[in-house]
Order: sequence, then structure tokens, then C-alpha cells
Amino acid sequence: MRRPALCSLFLASGLLALTQLMTPTEAAAEARLALVIGQSAYRTVPELPNAANDAKGMAELLGNAGFTVTTAPNLAQNEMREAISDFAGKVSASGADTVALVFYAGHGLQIDGENYLVPVDLDPKREADIPLQGVRLNDLLNTLGALPTRARIFMLDACRNNPFPALSGAGHGLAIVDTKAGAPGSFISYSTSPGSEAEDGSGIDSPYTTAALSVAKQPNLPIEEVFKRIRIAVAQSTDGRQIPWESSSLTTDFKFFGDSSGQQPSVPGTGSMALASVTRSVEDWRKDLQGKDAKAAYDLVIADDTVPAYQAYVELYAQASFTPRLRTILERRRQMLAWERATAINTRASFEAYLANWDNSDLAATARRLLLRVQNRNYALPVAAAAAPAPIAVALAPTCPCSTPTTPATPINPTVAPIIKKRVDDTPPKRKVVETPPRRRPVPPPEEVVYERAPPDRGPPPAAVMQGIGIGVGIGLGMGMGGGRGGEMNHGDRSRY
Repeated sequence: MRRPALCSLFLASGLLALTQLMTPTEAAAEARLALVIGQSAYRTVPELPNAANDAKGMAELLGNAGFTVTTAPNLAQNEMREAISDFAGKVSASGADTVALVFYAGHGLQIDGENYLVPVDLDPKREADIPLQGVRLNDLLNTLGALPTRARIFMLDACRNNPFPALSGAGHGLAIVDTKAGAPGSFISYSTSPGSEAEDGSGIDSPYTTAALSVAKQPNLPIEEVFKRIRIAVAQSTDGRQIPWESSSLTTDFKFFGDSSGQQPSVPGTGSMALASVTRSVEDWRKDLQGKDAKAAYDLVIADDTVPAYQAYVELYAQASFTPRLRTILERRRQMLAWERATAINTRASFEAYLANWDNSDLAATARRLLLRVQNRNYALPVAAAAAPAPIAVALAPTCPCSTPTTPATPINPTVAPIIKKRVDDTPPKRKVVETPPRRRPVPPPEEVVYERAPPDRGPPPAAVMQGIGIGVGIGLGMGMGGGRGGEMNHGDRSRY
């Protein structure tokens, strides 16, 4: 009698277990939050129809992968900053075991070595307007990087051509952003190589998003393998004109979708080397590529996307049809690495070193401008350093030189000393320096000079007093010479100090 019930219980348990195995994500052990921004309806330049389609497709994919998705299309500058802030608040409230993902489709620019996301209301008249009207990519990275999370993933389909005529001096594509220089646990992917421009594509989605929508849904693929396959797919669809690029400082594993097999399907056209994550030397790559077919070797170095891999290929396959494009990629990658170092060090020597090798590049004008900026900064430093001690010395001086009483003042006219002492004690030194600088002291009138040379305290000659000559005349003389001018002297002293 109990067997049917037990069978039903076992059957229900088996179905539940099978359902759990078939779930597309491992979200039960982690929270997944995504912000999807699609910038299509630009107001001052032509629209980007594919950007809206890219955002819609990625929002659907991420929702199926277990993400709680926030969509934010066609954002002006303040709206974009607010959306990033609100998303950061959600990530913070979700806890440390959270995977945060941001997908951006739209225009992106690099100005003076900085990358900017472009709001739909951006209308620059010069390059200096971009920091005021755009949104710095580093602000997005730093905002989420400051939060305790399991992983942070950034997908940027933002390397399209520069549509703003006023920004003719801006470099092509985006500058390198190395996630290893920031907080660990980040993964950033560009739709093309640093310093290169991505294509919008002939379909409803860009080549980058088209590949991502296809590859990311494959089950049980680590994120590093997902983006290697995306890179190979985009390179094939664009005939090598566009090579996606990424940088990772992840400390945990991540998969968009999982399955129960635990097996990783093989990558067509690649071997186990495509899965390797350790950077190898040029010599290592020569050994690995030796004897391989040129197309198979090409897929391997594209999957790795490093300078040593490209260098080894162009050396070994000098006559292959893929070599010219890889030589171009190699030269541009070296240039962008040098540009990253120059802007990071930000000194006269770093920009001079860049210009010594790439004086005719698209970033040369920016390098010269930044070189002039650091030169002006260095020239200003000695002047500022020399001028700095002067106000400090004045501030520390106990009194103004003009307020120091002279040596003969006390014995000649003792009544002046208390007045000077009171003025020194009551008046702060700084105020005296500002209000009565010694160089601007008015010249005393001639009568004061005469009086100071003949102070009243000397009085009539002692011999005349002892002889008793003209007591009345002596009194009158004292009133006329001492009383009147003595008062003027005291008044003059007070006005001077």
C-alpha cells in the first residue's frame, strides 16, 4: 500500500534534482545583479540603432543567466551618473557574495589617456569639454571597485568611431585599462583592441554582441574561455579587422550558464593552449607554433591575444596571409602599452619617450600637449617653493620692525615706553604687518624731525637755571617749545604704531 506513495516521493525528488541540474546558472550560491545601458538616440550626432538592439539582447541573456537586470537606455549625463549610483547601492545592499555586471553599448572616447562613456546629450566644442560633459569610465570602475563583491564584470561595446568633428585630436578607440592595477576581482572586456575602432555591423547587433549572445549561453564555460571564443568569433566575422580584448583580476570562478556534465566542449580550430592563462614568452610560443598550419596557429595567437604570441607568429609565418594584419595588431598593441605607461607615469621623460617612437601616431598631438603641461608644472614648482617661505617668515615674526622701540626712547621720554608696550601686546603681529607695513609709513613732518633732534626733556641749560636768569622767560619757553610739540610727538608716535 505504501509503495505507490514512496514511488511518487522518489519520482518527485528525482524531478526536483533534475530541475536543479538544468537550471542555467549557479545563482543559488550568489546574487547576480546587472546594469545594461544602451546609448542609441544621440542628440547631436547620428543615432546608433544597433546599440539599442545590443542592450535588449544582453538584458534577455543576462536575465536567463540568473541576473536581476536593470535596463537604462539613452541616458543623459546626470541620468547616467544617477543610474550608476543607484546600481552601486543595490550591489552594496546585496552583500559581499554578489556578482555585479555592467554592459554598455554606445559611443566611447579617450581624451588625454582617460576613457569616457558618452551620454546622449554630449555636445562638445573642444576636447576640454569631454571631462565636463562625459562620464569617466574610471568613475564607474572605482564606484563598484570600492564595494565588497565576489566579482565585477564590465562589457564595453563602446569603441565605435568618433562621431564628433570638434574632437579631431582625440585618439582612436579606447585606452588600456588594466584591472590588475585596481581592486582585485574585476573583469573588463572591450569590443576591440585598445586604440582600435569597433564596427557597428551589418545586422541588428554589433559583431561583438552577436558573438557574446551566441558564446555566453554555452554551458559550463569559465568566463575566460567565453571571451576567448568571442574574440575568435569576432575576428572571423570581421576578417581580422576587429579583435576583442580583456583584462582580468578575478579571484573566483564564474560561468554564465552551468550544466551537470562537468565537461568543457572543445573549441573549433583551437587546442588546449587556448585555455591557458599563463603569459608565455616569445620563445615558448615559437616552440608551440612550430610546424602548425598557419590558420591553426593564427587562431591560437588570437585566442591568447598577447604581444609574445603575435611576435612569434610574424616571425615564423612571414609569408602567411594573416601576417600583415597581425603585424598591424602587434605594432598598435605595443604603441598602446607605451601610451599607458606614459600617461601613468605622467612626466616629461615618459612623454618624450613615447614621442621618440610614435611621433606620427594619432596620439602624438595629445602627447605633446601633456608634455607641455608637465613642463609648465615643473617650471612653476621652483617659483612656488621660493615664494613659500616669505609669508611663513612674516607670520612667525613676533612684531613688525617698526614697532620695536629704539634704545634712547626709554631714558629720554619714559612715558612713551608704556604706550609702545601696550600697542605691541594688544595688536596681533599679522595685523600689524598687513595694516602698517614699514615701507608705507608716511614720512614724518619736518617739525617732528626737528623735535626729535631736540626733545623737550633736555629743557633749558642747567647753568642758566642756577644763575636764576629769567624764570618767567624759562617757563614761557617751556610752554611754547615743550608742551605743544611734546603733544605732537606723542600723537605722531601713536599714529605710527
